Amino acid sequence: MVNNEIAVQVSNLRRTFGAFVAVDGISLTVKKGEIFGFLGPNGAGKSTTIRMLCGLLMPTGGSGTVGEFDIIREPEAIKKIIGYMSQKFSLYDDLTVEENINFFGGIYNVPEEQRKKRKEWVLDMARITERRTSLTSVLASGFKQRLALGCAILHEPPIIFLDEPTSGVDPISRRSFWRLIREMADAGTTVFVTTHYMDEADYCDKLALIYRGKIIAEGTPTELRREHMKYDVLELETDKVVEAMETLSKHHIEAAIFGSTLHITVEKAEEDMEKLAALLRESGIELKRCEKIAPSLEDVFVTLIEAS
Repeated sequence: MVNNEIAVQVSNLRRTFGAFVAVDGISLTVKKGEIFGFLGPNGAGKSTTIRMLCGLLMPTGGSGTVGEFDIIREPEAIKKIIGYMSQKFSLYDDLTVEENINFFGGIYNVPEEQRKKRKEWVLDMARITERRTSLTSVLASGFKQRLALGCAILHEPPIIFLDEPTSGVDPISRRSFWRLIREMADAGTTVFVTTHYMDEADYCDKLALIYRGKIIAEGTPTELRREHMKYDVLELETDKVVEAMETLSKHHIEAAIFGSTLHITVEKAEEDMEKLAALLRESGIELKRCEKIAPSLEDVFVTLIEAS
């Protein structure tokens, strides 16, 4: 449940590695109970940012607070009030499921009288109660993902950081995971999540799009579509997707492959639709379908990158 209190706030945050600028002066605010999505391609600076916010990496410049604690002066205090789940799931494959839970219960100083109850909650949430004595290495990725989340929030932190939590997980497990995240946010937990899956953006209350270390847009999914997508998007379906893209490219028309279709940004859908169909016919490419669609956030992101 989102409220107006601030959970995370950073100003002009910067991190360099020698001459390389990984995070270039970003500023953002996350409210309590909000699912805040940090979206961008691999290498954009997402993981570096989240490690600075978790007190794992010292910023080169800028300032910020997490749960009222200063990210530069009080990183150890921050670690006590957050949950952190990395894209590698932070689990020990040579330990059993139960041993992993016990280990993280100790790391997070979960009171002895609460450990058994919290352990059973994790097992139930991850749906692996009957696998408690199994080695973690034999778990399917979806179960391992939920176990990692459970271990990260054993101590019931008010803020959790999830770094690429759905990377390498099947689509069904991804949807199930996001339902769980929504339930946690509705109960008041603040969730800061990084992802390069643009289709996951609509699960978030607010988004920041990051590219080459800079935030290039911020807002709700609806606001991003409305404010940063000034053109129409056409979706083309053909048996020769690559050939169609190459043909359009020769006429200086930018197209991007989305699954088995092409997405093309145009000024006026109705006028440009016929022109595109004619160009493809001249090249011997059959057009099965061409229609105007609502822009995806990936369309928005591509448009922003091309304009930058």
